Amino acid sequence: MTLLRIQHPVVDFARWKAAFDADPADRRGSGVRRYTVRRLATDPNFVMVDLEFDSVRDAELMLGSMHRIWADHGGILLSDAEAWIVEDVETVDLS
Repeated sequence: MTLLRIQHPVVDFARWKAAFDADPADRRGSGVRRYTVRRLATDPNFVMVDLEFDSVRDAELMLGSMHRIWADHGGILLSDAEAWIVEDVETVDLS
């Protein structure tokens, strides 16, 4: 599995979440298999999003889309976005 991990502060979580839910990047159509939204327990306006893909190429294409979205609208709801494309090496369930 390939993961596109994105993190950034947001101006207002509720407004950001509404924009995220509007899905301007067409997650399903872009090959996202699953996603998780997280935020810091100590700062609810700091968001982390993990988007899961079948391939690195799909993640790269989505990252390109995200760069365009951030350039057009990012300063309104978020700033200083960082993103990484990562691949799973190992998952261990200790329960």
